[in-house]
Amino acid sequence: MKILVSDNIHKAGIEILETEAEVEVATGLSKEELIEKIKNKDALLVRSATKVTADVIEAAERLKVIGRAGVGVDNIDLEAATKHGIVVVNAPEASSITVAEHTMGLILSLARRIPFAHSSLKANKWEKKKFLGIEIRGKTLGVIGLGRIGSQVAKKAKAFEMEVIAYDPYVTEKHAKNLTVKIVSLDELLSKSDFITLHIPLTDKTKGLIGKKEIQKMKDGAYLINCARGGIVDEKALYEGLKSGKLAGAALDVFEKEPPIDNPLLTLDNIVVTPHLGASTQEAQIFASVVACREVLKVLRNEPPKYSVNMPAIPPEVLKEISSYLPLAENLGRFTVQLTKGRITDISITYCGELLNLEFTALTNSILKGILEPILTGGVNMFNAGILAKNRGIRITEGKREDSGDYRNMVILNVKTTEDETIVDGTLLGEKPRIIGIDGYEIDLAPKGEILIVLHEDKPGMIGKVASTLGDHKINIGSMQVGRKEVGGLQLMVLTVDHEVPPEVSDAICKIDGIKAVKTVRM
Repeated sequence: MKILVSDNIHKAGIEILETEAEVEVATGLSKEELIEKIKNKDALLVRSATKVTADVIEAAERLKVIGRAGVGVDNIDLEAATKHGIVVVNAPEASSITVAEHTMGLILSLARRIPFAHSSLKANKWEKKKFLGIEIRGKTLGVIGLGRIGSQVAKKAKAFEMEVIAYDPYVTEKHAKNLTVKIVSLDELLSKSDFITLHIPLTDKTKGLIGKKEIQKMKDGAYLINCARGGIVDEKALYEGLKSGKLAGAALDVFEKEPPIDNPLLTLDNIVVTPHLGASTQEAQIFASVVACREVLKVLRNEPPKYSVNMPAIPPEVLKEISSYLPLAENLGRFTVQLTKGRITDISITYCGELLNLEFTALTNSILKGILEPILTGGVNMFNAGILAKNRGIRITEGKREDSGDYRNMVILNVKTTEDETIVDGTLLGEKPRIIGIDGYEIDLAPKGEILIVLHEDKPGMIGKVASTLGDHKINIGSMQVGRKEVGGLQLMVLTVDHEVPPEVSDAICKIDGIKAVKTVRM
């Protein structure tokens, strides 16, 4: 077996590879050099510097697996890898402790003004009175995102005798109770916390989560820490909050644009900044290297890896039978979760028609991957999606039914949350996934692009009013259909649009007389 390591990864992982394979380490390669070297390799190990594009993958004649020594796989073309049957593996748990410790370091730096005092003394100044700090003991820490990293931060903050509250609609009360953390609403967290720390992924839902409105809801003199992803915090709003004194300070390890050259935030004297160092420790780099290299060897030995990003661990003969249904399954999950509100408690899946005789496990895991991936920070794949769901207290049930209505096959997905219940039906027409039902309303929708779903009274003029509102905001309609259960009851209007529907447009539609609910979906 021949393996190419094209980024600087710790030698501990390379030594593991060398016990079973011929390893070539070549860093700083140009795209052309990488394409030439990858031709006869069975595996590729990268960090974030190497860009594994479709061209590189196309040139890899023997490549079976790509290993990422870390969490993010933005530098790897997953679609191209999957198309070529190449497994992509990573090390999603490698940096949990490291990022949590960095977070605590930033909290202490803000509380005791350590970086500012350091700079002052290095400039031959003795300004002891100027850098009066505060204790963090007894202060309230608000953790937004109680996943792997957020949970570690909560544990460490408890050791400093802080009060910890958290906002995370996707974790169970049991998990929070085990951490002695109280789950609260986002508004309550903002208003009660002395320190607020972010540990969530950057998604369409979390982009700009902390903006001007949220900062205004915070305590006067609160502190904000972001070691998650740039873009979750509106940097312009943060600048205004720090400049005005509304916030006592902030600490950022990540930025909307990196490096943050000429960023106005860097001109302030009440902000602590680090150059995306959250995962940069010797221990984390060793862990990431070792885990990624072990995962690569598992794939090369035809063993199921633990942290596959893009492939199911199923026998080839089973994969051949279900492969055409996998896109339907994942799209169905991704579509449905965007219609829900609250913490998911139950997921019920019913397979109908010609699906009855297939192996369900991979299909169910693909649905769960579609549901969980948008709401969890990395590491969700078809191998661990079921485990992650159960670890969060979500009950999973599978069933089968011979009757599939007018279709040869159908999947019925029922998702219950603490606030509502959503049922979506899907089918595969030829090789194309279709959504054919939402909460009992019959539709025919290709799950792609920007989708607007409006529940309204069945009366004249409703379609025109919604269309006019979209037109007033320069949002073009691509297609529109309406489903209803009975005349004079409620109708479900489903529109595909050419542009993202911002919250203010959804709010405007909600205010139309007769509108009952408005939801947006991005596929």
